[in-house]
Amino acid sequence: MSNFSVYLLVGIEHILNWAALDHLLFILSLTCIYQVMDYKKLLWLVTAFTVGHSITLALSTLHLLQVNITWVEFLIPCTILLAAISNLIKTKQRYKYVVVAFFGLIHGLGFSNYLQSLLGSENSIITPLLAFNIGLEIGQIVVVSLVLASSILSLHVFHWKQKAYIQVVSGITIGLVLPMIIERWP
Repeated sequence: MSNFSVYLLVGIEHILNWAALDHLLFILSLTCIYQVMDYKKLLWLVTAFTVGHSITLALSTLHLLQVNITWVEFLIPCTILLAAISNLIKTKQRYKYVVVAFFGLIHGLGFSNYLQSLLGSENSIITPLLAFNIGLEIGQIVVVSLVLASSILSLHVFHWKQKAYIQVVSGITIGLVLPMIIERWP
């Protein structure tokens, strides 16, 4: 298997993994307010998150940016909580790409230590970093597709109202993220 393929799979597995519950919850909280017809907006939104994630991941992997990981690990579930609460406050909103990219900056810092250890023996980090981020994007698109399928099922098969669907998903997200915030309190 090529180096590119290895890092591509690491990126995909980073998202499609229960150990990445915080990342999954963030994508869930962003996605649950959209419907299938909004797929282009959603793809751009997920890409904005990946761009933010990629910037800080690259900067920290290159040792150009160093932050206190304790605060980063605390801020990650805070971004999820903010997204879920904003869903409950105003369900007709649409996230701004800049806000999502900013949250991506925070999330990217959270994975940088692990990626640095993986890249330790690499001559150049450009190809592995690119492959990882493409894998990350693929994984996020899979998660977004699953959330949209859940939305179709809830809204069109079980005839839930969209507001109720958003409230349930956001409420579950808040319930899962609050213990993370308490556990990671600096």
